[in-house]
Amino acid sequence: MDANTEKLGSEISCSNCGGKLTFQPGTTALVCKACGTTNQIQVDHARVASATQELDYHAYLNRAAGQAPTRPVLVMGCNGCGAKTSMGENVSSGHCDFCGAPLVAKQPETFNQMAPRAMLPFAIEENRAHQAYRTWLEKLWFAPNDLKKFARDEGRLTGAYLPYWTYDARTATQYTGERGDDYQTTETYTEDGQTKTRTVTKTRWTSVSGRVRRDFDDVLVPASDSLPRKYLDELEPWDLAKLVPFEERFLSGFKTEMYSVDLKAGFEIAKDKMDAIIRQDIRGDIGGDHQRISSVSTQHSGITFKHILLPVWISAFRYRDKSFRFMVNARTGEVQGERPYSWIKITLLVLFILAIIALIVYMANQ
Repeated sequence: MDANTEKLGSEISCSNCGGKLTFQPGTTALVCKACGTTNQIQVDHARVASATQELDYHAYLNRAAGQAPTRPVLVMGCNGCGAKTSMGENVSSGHCDFCGAPLVAKQPETFNQMAPRAMLPFAIEENRAHQAYRTWLEKLWFAPNDLKKFARDEGRLTGAYLPYWTYDARTATQYTGERGDDYQTTETYTEDGQTKTRTVTKTRWTSVSGRVRRDFDDVLVPASDSLPRKYLDELEPWDLAKLVPFEERFLSGFKTEMYSVDLKAGFEIAKDKMDAIIRQDIRGDIGGDHQRISSVSTQHSGITFKHILLPVWISAFRYRDKSFRFMVNARTGEVQGERPYSWIKITLLVLFILAIIALIVYMANQ
């Protein structure tokens, strides 16, 4: 640890003035907000290989699942979305950054969880995240007129490290289905007393079966249900090639959510992600113009995993008694989130389109 820093629980204080040192996104330094003292975080690059090493999935489930260290942690529990976030020692209340609901600190709890081995530190500072957030708001279609001003005034951006699992696996899939090949035929028909012909496209279906293989690398699964999974998935890709060994000093000034989706449940989600890609492979293997998949049986082998932390800026606000969440990838600036719609604007657009269609029909009849 740097000579100018002193570890205090999950925070780090400055020996110059006693102020809190916080990690400065985009750097490898801790900065004192009170006196401006800067302290470099020395990343141990020799540990990168071991920190990012894949762990054997079945070996962990069979032997190591009950051996993760336990520790008392002060958490802020949300009754709205269920998020459990580790907090600083002096924080006792606030609002949930995942859903906007009020929350109060619970008594320290003991958790038996696997510690993260690698992480991506924050690369985008709050001002840049705010700008990406505002740009995203400006581009929303059919938003209520007061939404953008309300969200800009009320939305609070909070930096949080979210827990993730990554999975590797080799897959072999047996399938059955049908291949559809289009062909043209000429049909004869009668119209207004005249015999005419036309070319019609039909499909010839053939039963097929086969086997496809694919190796998966770093299938990402959010290890929490506090934020909508579909939006977290759309924050990808992440620059996982730049993972660094877990370093608690990178957490200073940010919140860290504890995982609520365990390793086994996470792999079930990963298998669903794999299945979507495997089905694309099957369609390519079947070939033809159309494909029908009747059965899919996949064997997963060589399963490995990592537990990592990824940085996200979060904004949660309430609009007309409903909570809306926005997320900013703190490495790339990608923004995803929930938003309300103005049904008045949508209705007016539909009526406008119907009026245009009616006018076209009228002009055609004239």
